[in-house]
Amino acid sequence: MDCAPFFDDIAHGPDGGAAHWLHTADGLRIRVAHWPKTDAKGTVLIFPGRTEYVEKYGRSAQALADRGYASLAVDWRGQGIADRMMDNRAIGHVGRFFDYQKDVDALVAHAKTLDLPRPFFLIGHSMGGCIGLRALMRGLDVKAAMFSAPMWGIQMSLALRPVAWGLSTMSKPLGFDDALAPGQFEQPYILRADFAENTLTADREMFNTLRDQVRAHADLGLGGPSLRWLNKSLREMHRLSLRPAPDVPCITFLGSEEAIVDPERIRRRMHDWPGGALHVIARGRHEMLMDAPRLRETMLDQTAALFDAHR
Repeated sequence: MDCAPFFDDIAHGPDGGAAHWLHTADGLRIRVAHWPKTDAKGTVLIFPGRTEYVEKYGRSAQALADRGYASLAVDWRGQGIADRMMDNRAIGHVGRFFDYQKDVDALVAHAKTLDLPRPFFLIGHSMGGCIGLRALMRGLDVKAAMFSAPMWGIQMSLALRPVAWGLSTMSKPLGFDDALAPGQFEQPYILRADFAENTLTADREMFNTLRDQVRAHADLGLGGPSLRWLNKSLREMHRLSLRPAPDVPCITFLGSEEAIVDPERIRRRMHDWPGGALHVIARGRHEMLMDAPRLRETMLDQTAALFDAHR
């Protein structure tokens, strides 16, 4: 296996973290990072959200290590320092949404190659929650899952939704499916957002940390999605909504101030999830694992309790 760059200076994770390059079944190169834990109870597979990168989850990996778990995170195709899908690195793009499952397959195979401690568990945030739900429906071998603001729907006004579907559907025949989706920018959100109005975190220290990470390593940054990404994600979320929940114990966290993913889709999914529980976090925004220490600790205490109960 090939070692990959790992920016330990910004990760704030446990000692011993390392990254490797993996090659997917369709020939792309993605990056994974793992944080070992002596005598671990198991290994948590971390599925990040859109625009994210492995170092962003160093603090979560440290918190999981404190609770007895090793961690493994991934740079999905098209983000982090994995292979980007377009010459313009600033635009998030994907050929098919199902292609992310090839990244999942490579990640799981790598976990087995490293002989990471069993059993495996899942944490999926935002887009990683969408990818994770599909992976569970495909039989991902985990004992339990935690989702944070999962992307099972995207917030849009009733007036905008048909426009988004129509425009993104016609983008390929008209030859502009690699263009930015309406209202999106090439500059990463964290670099152009004002703290007082940002939709990610209510914790200024974490907001500054996320901004500093991208400033320190500009290649990690990613702007808005392409019209193709938008179309393929809408189709994937619709397909998933038509299928029953998998028979995997699950806990999901939703912030009361969520402004990116669709809370109603999350509520509907969790209402019908056998063995599932939904926790609404007062004043929580989209990235609750990147919020104030007390909020993060509470979430990870409950997550570790779920994982402990299903080892």
